[in-house]
Amino acid sequence: MATQPLEPQIDDGKVLTSAVSKIAGFWGFTNAKLGTILGLSEATASRLRSGKAELDPTSKSFEAGQFLLRLFRSLDALLGSDDLSARAWLTTPNLDLEARPIDLIDSFRGLITVCDYVDAHRARV
Repeated sequence: MATQPLEPQIDDGKVLTSAVSKIAGFWGFTNAKLGTILGLSEATASRLRSGKAELDPTSKSFEAGQFLLRLFRSLDALLGSDDLSARAWLTTPNLDLEARPIDLIDSFRGLITVCDYVDAHRARV
């Protein structure tokens, strides 16, 4: 009887929570800001960042976290891993988006819009 190799088990919630926490640190987000983006309370965002809670892979917050990671990766690729430039881009009024991206990402629709905008510019490179 041949044994089959075990598939590595990746804890998606743990991995994404760690990534989102690091992004919040790189971009200087407060717990309140991270909570707003993910649709969570400030206290829950604090627990995520301290490792005492994880994003639930079946939740809308997990999906928002995936989009935040997508935005981070896209900006990182576009701006050459320069976190200061990414922070500046997020906080500068954008004529195309008619707002500062940092303000738009507070809503799920805005987060998707900003992701799509950055991806569209990245595709031109």
